[in-house]
Amino acid sequence: MKIEQVPWADPDAGRLRDRQRAEIAATYGTPDSEPGVAPSAADIAVFFVAREDNGTAVGCGGLRDLGDGVGEVKRMYVSPALRGSGVATRILCTLEDWARGQGWTSLRLETGDRQPDAVRFYTRSGYGRIPNFGAYAGVESSLCFERLL
Repeated sequence: MKIEQVPWADPDAGRLRDRQRAEIAATYGTPDSEPGVAPSAADIAVFFVAREDNGTAVGCGGLRDLGDGVGEVKRMYVSPALRGSGVATRILCTLEDWARGQGWTSLRLETGDRQPDAVRFYTRSGYGRIPNFGAYAGVESSLCFERLL
């Protein structure tokens, strides 16, 4: 397994993000369940793709700079067949290490109330519930988390 930093426009990164969005759309019954501005090349500080030894892209994640030393985890995704294998943990650790290298002091994220596996993963990874922030404030289906780095 190799995790590499890629541009937002990387084709494998785009395919993984498309799968993530399709899975979210199926879970919530709408193609547009994300509050606020969707991440883009203009506002994502860094993006990583996890690849198997044969080069197959199997997971991804990025960070948005929220300012004041705070980042937001965006577009975390691992192919269903590899969930539980440690790929997500490796991606999240890579994101956290990159953030620390930038001098950031915490990471935040939002997930939904119909994603119990994501909630368990982030809780096990040291993220605690916080009041909904930014575009997620007042959105009942949003669950927000933060971890101090």
